[in-house]
Amino acid sequence: MTDDFLKAVGLDREESFSDKVVPFAVEDLDVRGRSVKLDDALNTILTRHDYPTPVARLLGEAIVLAAVVGSSLKFEGRFILQTQTDGPVNMIVVDLQTPNGLRGYARFDEVALSEAAEKGELAPEQLLGKGILAMTIDQGEMTERYQGIVQLDGASLEEVAHRYFMQSEQIPTIVRLAVAQYSEKGKKQDQWRAGGILLQHLPEHGRRTMADLPGDGDFDNPETQDETFEPENNWVEASSLLKTVDDHELVDPEISVERLLFRLYHETGVRVFDPMEMIEKCGCNADKIEAMLDQFSNDDIDAMVVDGDIEVVCEFCSTAYHFNPHQFRKD
Repeated sequence: MTDDFLKAVGLDREESFSDKVVPFAVEDLDVRGRSVKLDDALNTILTRHDYPTPVARLLGEAIVLAAVVGSSLKFEGRFILQTQTDGPVNMIVVDLQTPNGLRGYARFDEVALSEAAEKGELAPEQLLGKGILAMTIDQGEMTERYQGIVQLDGASLEEVAHRYFMQSEQIPTIVRLAVAQYSEKGKKQDQWRAGGILLQHLPEHGRRTMADLPGDGDFDNPETQDETFEPENNWVEASSLLKTVDDHELVDPEISVERLLFRLYHETGVRVFDPMEMIEKCGCNADKIEAMLDQFSNDDIDAMVVDGDIEVVCEFCSTAYHFNPHQFRKD
């Protein structure tokens, strides 16, 4: 990296190539956003369950979307992205435990997925089908949960994210997501990589900021939407430039987040801020599961016993926990 490049983007550190979210701003165009590149964290999540390739790619997109949205939160808590649909991939859950712990899983119908493959209907929007996407912010037991819901009606996650922010925050937003597999020297299997950019029009004189997420929850009420707002020329320019990004640029291990942003906005000037590391992290543990099991009745406990013990497998990380059923009996 040259000194001129460092100066241009406000850097005095190494470039961000993997498992980093980088906030940025293009002040001259009144836009701000975050860009992410994921590799080890993403690969661990996707390979743990041996998902079919189309399912893994869709879950990867959801993980990237959760990373660029949830990383804006400035408090301890959880950001949860969840889909419930009638498509072959009928549920996706991605959980970001602030500030940087990612986990996720997908549930799919093997028969429906096989039929979709035979028809060549494996695009993300076809795998999702129709249903809902919910984004939830949970700050803990003593606070109220906030949730925004938007309809999934045959649209991609990118398109749904655009709609979500226009309905919830009335903020013009564009999202780019990409997931791919790369061959790496010394590794037998291809490695999953992903990248994404979230860009928002946030002029100084107007609209709410990302810190105001998640809105009022009334996202499908047309009375709460600003139908008269027309994006300024700055937004048209900024979003048009972002649309020129190719998927391979988002996932290429040789292109850092900073360099990609500089390619897009060097003429107007882009400033990047300190990156946030993303890691694969599951919040499950034996104490939490014991507390959950302790709430069940004796009959429920007896129904869970197999070969003398109770096995609980975490849907996220696949860790298996074993318990003696006698410790939960209420005799």
